[in-house]
Amino acid sequence: MNRFALLSLYRSLTRHKLHAALDIGGLAVGIAVFLVLGLYVRFETGFETWLPDHDRIYRVQTELHLPGGTFNGTYPQTMAGMLEQMRADFPDLAGTRIRGGKDGGSVIRGDQATREDVAQVDPSFFDIFALPMVRGNGARALADPSAVLLSRSAAHKFFGESDPMGQTMRIAVDAPATYRVAGIFEDLPANTALRFSILMQIPRTAPPAQWMWYKWGTASLETYVKFRTPADARAFQQRLPAFIKRRAGQDLGPDPTAVISLPLLPITAGHLQPTGPESAGRKLTVVTMGVVGALTLLIAIVNHVSLATAQASLRAREVAMRKVLGADRAALLRQFLGEAIVIVAVAALVALILAEIGLPFVNAAGGLSLTIPYAVVVPTLLCLVLVVGVVAGWYPALLLSRYPGVAMLGRGGGRGGSHLREALVVLQFGLAIAFVIGTVVLTAQMAHSRKTDLGFRRDGLMVVPSLLDQGIWAERARSILAAMRDIPGVASVGVGSIGPGGDGTANVDAVEVPGRPQPGVSILAVTTGKGFFDTYAPRLLAGRLFDDAHRADDSSDWRTWPQGRNIVINRKAAAALGFRTPQEAIGRTVGGGLPRTIIGVIDQLRFFSPRTPEGAVYYVYNRDMPPSPVAVIRFSGDRKAMLEAVRAAWRRIAPDVPFSAAMVGQRLESFYQADEQATRLFAIGAGLAVLIGCVGLWGLASFNTARRIKEIGIRKTLGASSGDIVALLVGQFLRPVLLANLIAWPLAFVAMRTWLAGFDDRITLSPLYFIGASLLAIAVAVLTVLGQSLRASRAAPAWALRHD
Repeated sequence: MNRFALLSLYRSLTRHKLHAALDIGGLAVGIAVFLVLGLYVRFETGFETWLPDHDRIYRVQTELHLPGGTFNGTYPQTMAGMLEQMRADFPDLAGTRIRGGKDGGSVIRGDQATREDVAQVDPSFFDIFALPMVRGNGARALADPSAVLLSRSAAHKFFGESDPMGQTMRIAVDAPATYRVAGIFEDLPANTALRFSILMQIPRTAPPAQWMWYKWGTASLETYVKFRTPADARAFQQRLPAFIKRRAGQDLGPDPTAVISLPLLPITAGHLQPTGPESAGRKLTVVTMGVVGALTLLIAIVNHVSLATAQASLRAREVAMRKVLGADRAALLRQFLGEAIVIVAVAALVALILAEIGLPFVNAAGGLSLTIPYAVVVPTLLCLVLVVGVVAGWYPALLLSRYPGVAMLGRGGGRGGSHLREALVVLQFGLAIAFVIGTVVLTAQMAHSRKTDLGFRRDGLMVVPSLLDQGIWAERARSILAAMRDIPGVASVGVGSIGPGGDGTANVDAVEVPGRPQPGVSILAVTTGKGFFDTYAPRLLAGRLFDDAHRADDSSDWRTWPQGRNIVINRKAAAALGFRTPQEAIGRTVGGGLPRTIIGVIDQLRFFSPRTPEGAVYYVYNRDMPPSPVAVIRFSGDRKAMLEAVRAAWRRIAPDVPFSAAMVGQRLESFYQADEQATRLFAIGAGLAVLIGCVGLWGLASFNTARRIKEIGIRKTLGASSGDIVALLVGQFLRPVLLANLIAWPLAFVAMRTWLAGFDDRITLSPLYFIGASLLAIAVAVLTVLGQSLRASRAAPAWALRHD
């Protein structure tokens, strides 16, 4: 563009300041939303790409496909001894395991212990994960069972400014032991699913308490393998079914491949991979945020084109004069395309400023830590300016350049592009209404998930998962539980192998049913201890619960299992076992060689994510102490005071073991966090999309009202009232907004149905959500144009008729 074209653009913008502000502002907001959500998508899809050779590293997963199994699906862990058996069959295999990680162990200083991110790995760890070292040799350190590696932050935390190399630490994983610091590695970046700050060698033999170390079907640690090429990975995957048949038959029956498989997953895909039976909620969230960003940018572009076509008709005389003076159509196209690119460039600069200002608020709303990498963002914005400038400016440039010369000198522009503008308003508000519907549905689903019946009362319930620590043996656990029961305000204390929030462990059992094909019905087996049902108080649908008066209720001695034991099942298990009613199940025996007699049927106890399907569960009773115990306390009174009382009781008995406890609501919060963050980000994007639409609608209302001043004067002279004028102008803009629902409703229905499919307990897509969002959009549209319409309707007819 030459200086005359730039001067023409400057005069055009300054002559119509409000129009320019609306145009550039709306485009800037759209680009800012696209930029921020693009950073979010880039962050979420960039996990583990910081690792050298990340494209050669794969995670071995455990996929269960038991007949009718509720917990079928793909899990990121494997049996603990999986890599050992793989190396025995495939000697050249490069791999490592990671046991633990987040809160995986305790650091003991004096008589106090703190939970830390401790991971145990194989000596070959650095062959797979080449972590950058600050000091020391990582591979050499992990070859020594008494050595430990610390992250830079962990070294500073435990040793301050002193040199940590060679110093000792007391760390407890399976049992407390003293380790020597042999190296420091750099802190892990934010975009990683790996969570550890302390590394040590994994036990060379199974720890005493880990009886399931070589038990096929279990999943207790992560196994990673590395290949030279993707073809080598595919070839190894094809050899795994034969490996499973050789190794898993003793635990999983004559055809173990019908029960389990070991799919390989590229490590870079692990962050977005669904876990277990849950749908790909995280992946869907990332895709949704990307779509929101793209559609918001599209709305901004549509808004820009709509305003630009309106402005184009006001520049008809300028174009005509240029043509009379010799400008050809190509020159005019270059000029106006250049103007469009300059406007988009200004909007992009404003968008970058808005993104910097708004990013802290977005991080707070979404629980993120995004930053703007200018080395990536600036080239992206330059490309975006060119693309959006050409796309958004092409039609207005064609519209302007096609005006005839002399014929337009006596006219001030007309209705050029009016049909296009109406179509663009339809598209713009269609997307905006779809966003509003999505926001309402997402918010309603999250509120429903928080309030849904879990089968137990949430208030006044505390979970104590720290009994799971290896430093808590059975006798010590009994003393702790007794001390908890003696605390004033405690109504009951229960213990079970799992607890709300997913703490603890539970196994999937195949229960044989007479007349049903083998291996039977897959049911989750949960071990309960004293006070379990008293504390949770589930609804008893039929029969009775466990007590100490019936010897067959106690499953403590596994040697008595062949003689039969009593179980309590939930409503889903009763249906899965083929009983029509809970009452029909009472007294019936299932299980074949390990007979189980059903003594009670309860309603569902939901301890897992709302995305996890409600499953079939049977409960057994261990009078002594269930394995992997999780304690729950039902209490009355102040939460903080009760938490401090429980902590004090714990420290009296087990000061060397970190204490961990939280209210049930806090334990369940992690299940809602990702979806609520997505809902907040979606709401921000939707709100800004509606704002851009309203800005554009206001600008068009202002333009159309100004263009129709004489028409309004004539109508008023002929007797039209102010109300008639307002109805005319408002009705003009309500038509495209009403038509926008034809786009919004199908789009929102398909999108929301897909998202809600990931929840086992979900709301229905009521028509009220769609009608309410449409009414809201109509109200916003009316309020947007009402001010312009009222001002125009109140103008004196004589002034309107003289107005040019």
